[in-house]
Amino acid sequence: MDAKEDMLRRLRALRRDLLSKLDGLDEYQVRRPMTPTGTNLLGLVKHVASVELGYFTEVFGRDPGRELPWFSEAAEPDADLWATAAETRGEILDLHHHSAQVSDATIAELDLDAPGAVPWWAPERRQVTLRQILVHMLVETARHTGQADIIRESIDGRAGMGPDDQNLTPRPAEGWAAHVARIEEAARQAAAAQPRSSTSAT
Repeated sequence: MDAKEDMLRRLRALRRDLLSKLDGLDEYQVRRPMTPTGTNLLGLVKHVASVELGYFTEVFGRDPGRELPWFSEAAEPDADLWATAAETRGEILDLHHHSAQVSDATIAELDLDAPGAVPWWAPERRQVTLRQILVHMLVETARHTGQADIIRESIDGRAGMGPDDQNLTPRPAEGWAAHVARIEEAARQAAAAQPRSSTSAT
């Protein structure tokens, strides 16, 4: 497997992981804001699909095949990070599948050294290659999938990739409660032992 195939395989896996965070949730749960800045699961899917489509089409002079009104000059800030009541889950999932299909075609057809230009980046950084954009989207997708992991766990307690995830220590619910209580107690003890002035940034 060459470098491009390996990066594409990893990107596809991250896409699947992100979409899986919606499984089994109702409309309110996938849309509800879970942080002070409004982070929500369906918004993360919408955002990742939207930016990926731009990076693998506009950057390389290719047709995205869709208009994204939340990126227009008239759009309000952060319109790509949440779903309005009029935007259906199906529409956003369809956008994600379209973005993946179009992006995969770009990746397949271009060499890793193929040049592109990112018009929304600073001029000194604007000139890029497909390799740089692939790495950028791997990082971008991984970051937002990690956010989705925490959001999903906060909604219904589902952690990682579900109960069969080998990266999670097998514990019953009471075992996890005891584990969390132990971490909480360690945090309180450390805070109590540390001089108040040492918590300031230096």
